[in-house]
Amino acid sequence: MTDDGDRSVPGKGLINGLAVTMKTLTQRTTTQQYPDVEPDLPPRSRGVIALLEENCTVCMLCARECPDWCIYIDSHKEEVVVPGAARARQRNVLDRFDIDFSLCMYCGICIEVCPFDALHWTPEFEYAETDVLSLLHDKDRLGEWMRTVPPPPAHDVLGEPSKEEATAARKLAGPGAATAAKTARPSPVRATPPTPSARATPPRPEADR
Repeated sequence: MTDDGDRSVPGKGLINGLAVTMKTLTQRTTTQQYPDVEPDLPPRSRGVIALLEENCTVCMLCARECPDWCIYIDSHKEEVVVPGAARARQRNVLDRFDIDFSLCMYCGICIEVCPFDALHWTPEFEYAETDVLSLLHDKDRLGEWMRTVPPPPAHDVLGEPSKEEATAARKLAGPGAATAAKTARPSPVRATPPTPSARATPPRPEADR
């Protein structure tokens, strides 16, 4: 039967549609029933950004490099008296650290440029608000997200140790001791060249025998 013949049969399209529906009803669903079923996210997925306030030195790199200008930082200076120093030193004290997640595009530049690992990704994404103004997270709320930051991946066993680990091991071992940086990989074994006496003597021509 041609296509024109199929179209002339009344109700055939409706029957075909109901057949697809009945077939789907008898099969197991593959849709995750969120929020009843939690999604299985990758361990380093990009959710909300957490702040470790103790590591922040108010260098302003994250705020300057942010393409959306959604990071707001305020600070003041305090004098720190160091015993034995000629004069008191100054240090920056963080007063305000806000991230406006209504503007953030989750590019991760602020986390990459932070030299002291004060910003971290967390897989948490359930922080929707009914008011857009509530998406402005202050430093206290950003600090609460630190408990959801997953641990960093383990180092490669065969890889070289980091500079911090090598420096700490060298200070702990003392001068002249072998550190982890020196013993991380075994030195390649060079093959000893054969001695002249051990070399095979080429066969003599028949005329000389």
